[in-house]
Amino acid sequence: MGIKFRAQQNNSDSEGNIFWVTMADLLLGLAIIFITLFVLAMTGFSQQSVQQQKVQMEVSEKISGELEKENIQVDIDKMTGDLKISDVELFELSSWELSDNGKKLLDKVAPIYINSIFADKELAEQIQYIYIQGHTDSQMFAGVTSKDEQFLRNMDLSLKRANAVAEYIFKTNYDKKYAEQFRKIIVVEGKSYNEPILVNGVEDFDKSRRVELKLKVKDWNVSTALGLKKD
Repeated sequence: MGIKFRAQQNNSDSEGNIFWVTMADLLLGLAIIFITLFVLAMTGFSQQSVQQQKVQMEVSEKISGELEKENIQVDIDKMTGDLKISDVELFELSSWELSDNGKKLLDKVAPIYINSIFADKELAEQIQYIYIQGHTDSQMFAGVTSKDEQFLRNMDLSLKRANAVAEYIFKTNYDKKYAEQFRKIIVVEGKSYNEPILVNGVEDFDKSRRVELKLKVKDWNVSTALGLKKD
């Protein structure tokens, strides 16, 4: 009986050991999965930033190169592709109606900007949005004393100016085979005076009043990298 009892006791211990070994393997597996996902996530954020910067630089290089060929002088960030045009070059004073000079400038700039982006299909597929943003300075309108009213008046003006530029761009002589693609990714925004241009810590009112064309590159994430999600 003693031998039989010891044999049963050993078998029970063995089953217990198997249980704990199994649990240990499970916990180890979960830990490995967690660490792997964490590393992928961290690497993903890094790769996303690099990829986005790479796409923006490639687009910027194409646009700036074409503008230089045509001897068109505009403010373009060669790292991001952001293009800034002063309101002085586009609009009549305190107006959202495009001036003749503004129309002539857009006639030159818009086709180069749009064609440069969409001519390279692989590059164009990386662009999620093209923002057309209107910006104002923070100077007070005559007779306006409320900060809220001042902000909203500038919001209205900035949005109308951005919309005027967007409307006219569609009338320019860019390659119309890109029209549908362009319509799908264009976003028009008014920013009021929320993003002033500062020079030595002081707002430059002339530079703050502007319209910007900005690119938003598609996000990269772990799901996409693992093939679980398509761009």
